[in-house]
Amino acid sequence: MEGRASISSDILARYAADAAREVEGVRGLVESHLHRHRGVRVLGEDGAVRIEIHLEAEWGASLPDVGREVQRRVRDYLERMADVEPEAVDVVVDEVAAPA
Repeated sequence: MEGRASISSDILARYAADAAREVEGVRGLVESHLHRHRGVRVLGEDGAVRIEIHLEAEWGASLPDVGREVQRRVRDYLERMADVEPEAVDVVVDEVAAPA
């Protein structure tokens, strides 16, 4: 059987957002008018997918550790749920929550 199945960028963005929110040290995603899905931008070119995630980190969290864990979880989640291997997962920490 021939044919092709594709997954919309909105679904990939939703999956990436869900995975990122599960990471300890992530307070939430940061909305931007550039993104169709709050805090996540999916870029695709020539079959390659690149994910850009904008987030707010918890005060006191190690930002490099949070970034690496978000990258790992998003990549694993997309591979498992959508059979998509992103070319890159870029994490941008736009905000750090104020100390309590």
